[in-house]
Amino acid sequence: MSLYGALLTGVSSLDANSRALAVTSSNIANVNTVGYKAERTTFKEALSQLQKGASAPSTQLGGTNPLSVGLGVELSSIDMQLSGGAVQTTGNPYDVAIQGDGFFQVEKPDGTTAYTRDGSFGVSDTGALVTNDGYRVLPNVTLPQDVQDVSISPSGLVQANNGSGQPVELGRIELARFVNPSGLMSLGENLYAETAASGQPVTGFPQEQGFGRVLQGMLESSNVEIVTEMTDMIAAQRAYEINAKAIRAGEDMMQTTNDLIR
Repeated sequence: MSLYGALLTGVSSLDANSRALAVTSSNIANVNTVGYKAERTTFKEALSQLQKGASAPSTQLGGTNPLSVGLGVELSSIDMQLSGGAVQTTGNPYDVAIQGDGFFQVEKPDGTTAYTRDGSFGVSDTGALVTNDGYRVLPNVTLPQDVQDVSISPSGLVQANNGSGQPVELGRIELARFVNPSGLMSLGENLYAETAASGQPVTGFPQEQGFGRVLQGMLESSNVEIVTEMTDMIAAQRAYEINAKAIRAGEDMMQTTNDLIR
């Protein structure tokens, strides 16, 4: 492999580690974001250049292994970590946390459905249950103006007292889950979108068919482990530094070669 190839290998590592650092920085920045799921980067060898092929053993000599040189690294994947975050009590009757598998479904302004673990809900001027950004929770749950003492059961049943002393059923929260939730595409605003990799959503009620339960007056915290992220940040920084030195060494070697030719 030429010195030019060595420089390109170092450059590929700088690019890969800078992306890993960006993911780690995003995780640290969202350590207090409700329902945030940390992301993890993985790498793979970009190319491998065969220098010499393998040979079979003979009666006099043993065989030789193939001789190849790697030509850099590239980002293989950015995976969403799906472990549950700690559940914290808020006292707000419209806050809902998911304990277990599933995502809340919300309707975006363009009519498409997005998915979230952020259950910090409120009520719109029409009485609809909505997210902090005003997106309606699906299926629609509408609270009458005279409603009192709203309760949400672990199975998602929404009830309230309308003044008669008898609980009135207002609807039921549904959850969605995916065969490959790591394949969901992040949209920002704590929302995810279905992709070909995630598969189509399977909907159902909490505590049924493998879905988790919902907890009223609570929110799921981010699952970011700050100590792990700090360690990953240091590792990415050191890898970036040593590859920068490798590029500088390759440059010095090329300069020495040029000086010999002169």
